[in-house]
Amino acid sequence: MILASVSGYSQEKVYPGNYELAARFSPEKLKKMIFSTSVDPHWMKKSDRFWYEYETTDGKSWYVVDPVRKTKTQLFDKDKLAAEITKAVKDPFDGQHLKLDDLKLMDDENTIRFKVKSTADVLKSDWAEIKEKNKNAKDSMEKKVHTFLYNISTQQLTEITTEKDPKRLAWANIAPDSSRVVYMKNHNLYWMDKANFLKAVKDEKDSTIVENQLTKDGEKDYSYGFDGRGDDNVEEEKKKDDRKRVGALWSADSKQFILTRTDQRSVKDLWVIHNTKNPRPTLETYKYAMPGEKEQPRTELYHFSFSTMELKQLPIATFKDQTVSIWSTTPPTNTRDDDFRPAIWLGDLNEFYFALTSRDLKKVDVIRWNIAKGQKEVVIEERSNTYIDFEKLELAGNDLIWWSERDGWGHYYLYGKDGSLKRQLTSGPFHTAGAARVDLKNRRLFFTANGREKGEDPYYEHLYSVSLDGGPVTLLNRGDFNHEISINDNATFFVNNFSRVNTTPASVLYDRNGVKVMDLETADLSQLFAAGYQFPEPFKFKADDGITDLYGVMYKPFDFDSTRKYPIIEYVYPGPQTEAVNKSFGRSMDRTDRLAQFGFVVVTLGNRGGHPSRSKWYHNYGYGDLRDYGLADKKVAVEQLADRHDFIDRNRVGIHGHSGGGFMSTAAMLVYPDVFKVAVSSAGNHENNIYNRWWSEKHHGVKEQISPKGDTTFVYQIEKNPDLAKNLKGHLMLSTGDVDNNVHPAGTIRMAEALIKAGKRFEFVILPGQRHGYGDMTEYFFWKMGDYFVRHLLGDNTPPPVDMIEMQRDKPKDK
Repeated sequence: MILASVSGYSQEKVYPGNYELAARFSPEKLKKMIFSTSVDPHWMKKSDRFWYEYETTDGKSWYVVDPVRKTKTQLFDKDKLAAEITKAVKDPFDGQHLKLDDLKLMDDENTIRFKVKSTADVLKSDWAEIKEKNKNAKDSMEKKVHTFLYNISTQQLTEITTEKDPKRLAWANIAPDSSRVVYMKNHNLYWMDKANFLKAVKDEKDSTIVENQLTKDGEKDYSYGFDGRGDDNVEEEKKKDDRKRVGALWSADSKQFILTRTDQRSVKDLWVIHNTKNPRPTLETYKYAMPGEKEQPRTELYHFSFSTMELKQLPIATFKDQTVSIWSTTPPTNTRDDDFRPAIWLGDLNEFYFALTSRDLKKVDVIRWNIAKGQKEVVIEERSNTYIDFEKLELAGNDLIWWSERDGWGHYYLYGKDGSLKRQLTSGPFHTAGAARVDLKNRRLFFTANGREKGEDPYYEHLYSVSLDGGPVTLLNRGDFNHEISINDNATFFVNNFSRVNTTPASVLYDRNGVKVMDLETADLSQLFAAGYQFPEPFKFKADDGITDLYGVMYKPFDFDSTRKYPIIEYVYPGPQTEAVNKSFGRSMDRTDRLAQFGFVVVTLGNRGGHPSRSKWYHNYGYGDLRDYGLADKKVAVEQLADRHDFIDRNRVGIHGHSGGGFMSTAAMLVYPDVFKVAVSSAGNHENNIYNRWWSEKHHGVKEQISPKGDTTFVYQIEKNPDLAKNLKGHLMLSTGDVDNNVHPAGTIRMAEALIKAGKRFEFVILPGQRHGYGDMTEYFFWKMGDYFVRHLLGDNTPPPVDMIEMQRDKPKDK
């Protein structure tokens, strides 16, 4: 090894970055090493049975499970089906390599529908139509898509030539009884009956189609559906007469519906420029409400009855700049395979429920709208000094189930329909995470929760049940793992997928009482381990207060040498809506496992204020201090880990994050410049005053001020990363996509301006044509990030002379 100075640190051996090991675990290569890791059950309608698809190194298989009989069998004979497809399309298929797209079990539960592709030439008449619709279509032999029905009992294969095109159906919000559909056209609300809908599905331009127009006052940015205003405003104007979907919720008898309409006309525009998309750079204009601004969207609620043919705007004004949340009933899991299932409002034929939230999120009213009386009835009021989180109201016969953090933890409460509190269903220092199913027959709530089981990572989720009449909470899936469940409509059985970051995922079937019915699958990771993969290591540490337990995961190089000193890199995300700390095994490794292979120890870490699935105190820790709240915990983590492990070099500390993590990683460099020496900050919201209102005002806070005249205004002030630009000492790489319409590039550009004015050296990378997630340049960015850390943490200034894109690809086969 070479003796050299590592970016100004102490003299020691310079270990070159291990590019080959990092390349071995690219996303494209992982697709060939990691197959199915969970069972996704498709519950059937006529029984408790379900089917699922699962892939291993032996190929894909399709199974049907009967929980009552405790059997698991092949849904169909793969080899026989492959033979029938081969005869039908004249392309070779075999059972091991069978690929069936959009597979669905039909209502008779004996026929499957699926699609396959063949190399058959597309007819010239069809090709002309394809070329007209798709300017990027290539003049070459294209794959032809075939849609088949296959009878499992008779093994008869039938090709469908009149299959409905989902794209032609996407605009239609179909009533529960299929008698009519509603939609938007030219910003206004329309409906048509079933007969005309079927005509439209067959031919959208059929001149005999009868369309019924309900409104005439719709306009751009004040329409009855989604305008689709996007990156090509000219094309959108051309398509203004096209039918588009509306978010209507139906009554169960299909005779009424409700929908919201948002007025964005006063909301200010924001822009990005597409520099690479067209011969001339083009401007993309979109509405974007920023924190503290007076101009905000205004949402209205409408009710329509086909009996009276009246569309009424409902008088629901309660809070200034309020948010309206309309709720649908939870769609049964067994309708999940339906192409376009109807959304039914939460309530009955005479009433429906929704929520109103104040702009500062400190007030939430649960409302029941009485249709006969034409008035709102406040059922539940939530009030807090910080923001209020809530879930969808659940109905349980004549009772209501409401989730609240009013006692400092997320728990369920049972209310009468008159708004009277009957009892708290769950309580204690743990967090309920979501209602899985309400069993009305047995008056029992099934829900997921975390932090209840002693001795476990408090983020590990489990399934529980509790009686609506009061009583103890019952754990249904034991085991020191993170559990993900899918429960059937009758709450009689559930599939349990479980793992940790350091275990192989497995899937088991349980009954409603938590009794194991049968094992289903264990993920096939044989190819991954053969490539040298090793599980990461979970760990626990103390926050900067010395009291709060925090949790992290350590990722080491797969060629780890305990006698070496390794730089440490923190991959961070501040929250507060989540923490970038995996709890289950996952296939996304770029910022963790794969980054470590260059020659680093990479850690992901929680921080106070980071994750909602603990106490409300924990979650709200950063309220009012959105820039700095998590940094002390990130700093103390390095100190504690270096004390524990001799292989960690506390003097070579890097940090990386994307989006909120991009913001946090730069802040760490500026608040603790003597600890964090190198940062790669991507797509960061460095100035939260120009980030979107909903996230910024919620997590930092906005002050509602009422004047003596009764006028309401909102004041928003926040500290920004550019304010600390003068503090930079180490090496910082900023990056952004130039058409990021989520976290606008202006945030990164302003950060760069502040650093330039402060006379600081840094690197600035713009990814052309990329949105917030970096799209097709994520692989390029990974190698760019790797180079930066290798150079400044390892002291290796000689990255291998290869194309960064080529590093991810398999070596070409000899011909």
